[in-house]
Amino acid sequence: QQQFVESGGGLVGSGGSLRLSCAVSESIFKHWAMGWFRQVPGNQRDLVARLSSGGDTYYSDSVKGRFTISRDYAKNTVYLEMTNLKPEDTAIYSCNAIPPQTWGPGTQVTVSS
Repeated sequence: QQQFVESGGGLVGSGGSLRLSCAVSESIFKHWAMGWFRQVPGNQRDLVARLSSGGDTYYSDSVKGRFTISRDYAKNTVYLEMTNLKPEDTAIYSCNAIPPQTWGPGTQVTVSS
């Protein structure tokens, strides 16, 4: 059973929006801070947003003001609302606990110029 299953990626034009979802196993979701990460092939995986169990948030400078992380305890799901997307946001997006555990498959986001 996968611990993290991401969905919602796709192809969007510059300035567009996407909402990513991540279904998380209950044992992890209820006890850990959650984060969204992204990776361009050949580069390291970077944290872009984090949400603690207490509601504190962190965003990388590159997405601050454009991305919003949230979680639904009833659905064991973490979301990443992405607006005003830019071509440099193109990457594979993955969710995970903080600190990270086994990675899920991720979801591809491609932003055309």
